[in-house]
Parts: sequence; C-alpha cells; structure tokens
Amino acid sequence: MINPMLSRRRLGFSIAGVAVSLATASAAAAPPPVTVYKDPNCGCCSGWVTHMRRAGFAVTVVERADLTPLRRTLGVPDTALSCHTAVVGGYFVEGHVPVSDVRRLLAEKPAARGIAAPGMPIGSPGMEAPGGRIEPYAVVMIGRDGRTSVFSRHS
Repeated sequence: MINPMLSRRRLGFSIAGVAVSLATASAAAAPPPVTVYKDPNCGCCSGWVTHMRRAGFAVTVVERADLTPLRRTLGVPDTALSCHTAVVGGYFVEGHVPVSDVRRLLAEKPAARGIAAPGMPIGSPGMEAPGGRIEPYAVVMIGRDGRTSVFSRHS
C-alpha cells in the first residue's frame, strides 16, 4: 500500500524541482543588462541602443559629455574609439557593434577587455544608410594584454 502523505511529498518536491529548473532556464536565457555611455546629443548612439533593445537586451543609457575617463578605466585603446561605450557581461563594447558579435562575445567569454567597431562605419547598427549601403568594416577584440585582433568582418 502506498502512503498518501509520501506521494504528496514526492509530488511537492517534483513540482518544486520543475519550478526551479524553469526559473534557472529563464534566467540563463535572458541576456545580461547593458549600460551605454553616450554623448547626450548623439542620435546614432540611440539607434544602436534601439538595435540592442530589439534583440532582447535591457539597456540603461547614461549620458556624459566626456567619455575619456571611462574609456581609460575600461582599457579602450585610442585606435578603437567610436561614439559610445557600452558595458555588458564584464566586457566593453565600443561603437556600432552588431548584436550578433555581442552575443558571440558573451557566449565564448574570451580573455579580453572587450570588442569595438572603430569609427562609425556606414551601414553598421545605428549607422544605417539609405538604400542599405554597408561600408565593409571589422569588429576588433582587445585582449587583456591590450593586443588587438579581428573578431569579425561585416560587409
């Protein structure tokens, strides 16, 4: 004979286990929050923020006239500068980097400070051009040692 109290207890533990599993899966699926530091007068930065939000990222915008101190702290080299700097998952993301590269960075977790799309490439997210023109550009990765390498290419 099955003890009804024992069966209820097992059912309760099973339901609790499923709830914990679902909550863990949901938390794992949600991307980490993004903080974007930008000049208050920059419209293309707002376009990149929209690009990230449409991809499911929760984005907080902090407006600053001078991003130099932040960039120095994060280790963004002068050769990688663009118009805005984001921080996500312990990395910096400088400029108009496509969300696919941000996701790859977060999935691969390389030993790096961050990635950047130097300058403001035409056709990159937030820098869309009439007719869909895309200027070929590279996203670079800045290693913890400061070395730069190509992370991806876009055209």
